[in-house]
Amino acid sequence: MTSNGELDDLLARHEPALRRLAASYERDPALREDLVQEMLFALFRALPAWRRECSERTFVYRVANNRALSHLASRRPAFDDLERAASVPDPAPLPEAVAVASQQHETLLVALRRLPVPQRQLLTMALEDLTPREIAEVLGITENNVAVRLTRARAALRELIAVRSQP
Repeated sequence: MTSNGELDDLLARHEPALRRLAASYERDPALREDLVQEMLFALFRALPAWRRECSERTFVYRVANNRALSHLASRRPAFDDLERAASVPDPAPLPEAVAVASQQHETLLVALRRLPVPQRQLLTMALEDLTPREIAEVLGITENNVAVRLTRARAALRELIAVRSQP
């Protein structure tokens, strides 16, 4: 059994990454916040059973990733995320540099969300600087398989971004 202090420490270390992970799965801010809460609750429930056979980071991503997949499976897509993202205006004027960075970030998230879930999983974890070994542990595949799949996923992501960037 773990103490509340251990859980608080774990959340302090990993909550920002969980929020970024949730953003790669959910565009709607309210649903994204719900997903973060679901991830945190899943961690709370899974933590007492963690036998420390993998790193803490791997454990957190495995639980959060599984919760994100369940979230996706339970959602009924009501519209095309790419079309919706293109039609939502920026609510506040920003300096040019911040606007460009924000657009690039949004372009990346939209493209990530359009990838098949297995590719999205790999890229999201790679963007969070998980090592191929850690990704392999989370997904239950070999490091070599991670490397091959990451290469393909990156190529697919580049293609989606290039298509979105065309006038």
